[in-house]
Amino acid sequence: MLSLNATHDPARSAWLPSANAPDGDFPVQNLAFGMFHDQGVARPGVAIGDAIVDLQAADAAGLFDGAAATAVRAIDGALNGLMELGHAPVSALRARLSDLLRTGGDPALRDRADALLRPMAATTMALPSRIGDYTDFLTSWHHTARHGRFKGLADPVPPVFRSLPVAYHGRASSIRVAGTPVRRPHGQWREADGRVRFGAVQALDFELELAALVGRGNALGTPVRLAEAEEHLFGYALLNDWSAKSVQWWEQMLGPFLGKSFMTSLSPWVVTAEALVPFRCAAPARDAAAPALLPYLHAEQDRRAGGLDIALEAWLQTERMRAGGIAPFRLTSTHLSNLEWTFGQMLAHHTSNGCDLRPGDVLGSGTISGEASASRACLTEITEAGREALALPGGETRLWLQDGDELTLRARAARPGCVAIGFGPCTGRIVPAIDWPEVSA
Repeated sequence: MLSLNATHDPARSAWLPSANAPDGDFPVQNLAFGMFHDQGVARPGVAIGDAIVDLQAADAAGLFDGAAATAVRAIDGALNGLMELGHAPVSALRARLSDLLRTGGDPALRDRADALLRPMAATTMALPSRIGDYTDFLTSWHHTARHGRFKGLADPVPPVFRSLPVAYHGRASSIRVAGTPVRRPHGQWREADGRVRFGAVQALDFELELAALVGRGNALGTPVRLAEAEEHLFGYALLNDWSAKSVQWWEQMLGPFLGKSFMTSLSPWVVTAEALVPFRCAAPARDAAAPALLPYLHAEQDRRAGGLDIALEAWLQTERMRAGGIAPFRLTSTHLSNLEWTFGQMLAHHTSNGCDLRPGDVLGSGTISGEASASRACLTEITEAGREALALPGGETRLWLQDGDELTLRARAARPGCVAIGFGPCTGRIVPAIDWPEVSA
């Protein structure tokens, strides 16, 4: 099991001033990994304050050796090779970077900073990994119950919900790095009067999620035990599971299809499992009426420390708000503890039938909605499925997302006695649908 080490030391600061800002996402205790574009080529970097350490340039400068050098050299156009190595080489690389970046540490990087640091604001990011598969879970009781109620189901939450982590396989090909414009999709849906239409989707929504990225995979036919699941989880990033709700509800017999597959946004920085060690917490308490966990979904270690103390938010800024200088409006403030299942349980259940996971695969948490109104993590819940308009600053209202709207997801792990770390923004702006002659009248 990963444990605390010198990289987590709350007394440690960085020689780069921006990394010591109290509200910053990337202090020296974080060291999130990502891929950035350089003249059309994706290169690996580590976030520190408002800058990026160019890992390949640092390696070429002779700043890494041993396991740290092995970790950097395993990266080839994406982080998959690094993810596949397991936690030990990643830990060695984090330790070396921490020593190079900390105040009073090895001056080698500081002396070469101009050549090895990139300004984050002027850098275009890429997806952190090659994503072969994407599985999205449904793990918030409150999100599930509200949607069941909106659909008029007699039993809003099926009994299976508390027996296993429910999921569907999403479309990996349409995952894009945050910041990529979100094209309004076309789709088919049924109106309230029973008329079936095809056209540019009106009921366009966001869903605030956290994603786990798989590190070391498993062989086909070989399940991963819950007690070993942490060894297979490389790190975490923000996920916006954009949804065309009217399409999803009309088409869903086998599971989500075109209502989800048009695009999913993933934040570019992956916060490693090791960086989050100080923020472990107990798994969410199970409802007294819930059935006992089956043995393969129960491990003392997971119950004791399988959760993560991470707060999450969603912010909206409309085109008119931007033009008028009005700051983004917070839609949602929620917490990862609103999930019923841990990521370890999700991974263990996913592989329980022998399904093989591969480095870079994405596991979405599902919409992280809580019981409180402020923690409703999608517009469907906030507007009661399009029945109660949301009032915004500047006099606008919203039932669903409109063209020009920009959503930004944020997350922060914080705990007394620890240096808080963030995930960077996961942003997407809605752009108009393409012209399509065959749209329904």
